[in-house]
Amino acid sequence: MGIRVLFFASLAEITGMRETVVDASVHKTIGSIFAYFIEGFPRLGAYRSSVLFAVNSEFAKPETRVREGDEVAFLPPVSGG
Repeated sequence: MGIRVLFFASLAEITGMRETVVDASVHKTIGSIFAYFIEGFPRLGAYRSSVLFAVNSEFAKPETRVREGDEVAFLPPVSGG
């Protein structure tokens, strides 16, 4: 089952995917998952300080723990008026 990972807007464009699954036994925090994807998609690193994280549809911090069956979302900064 793993952890379902969702990418939105420009983050989906960078990775070329809107969703994927990662191994829950390898990743224990949302920050670990984002770091994993930075390794494969270095351009994501530019968003490290501004990306919004969510776990199971609730905003979260990078140190938030994740487990099997969770859904993690990465959202780029939003601007507007």
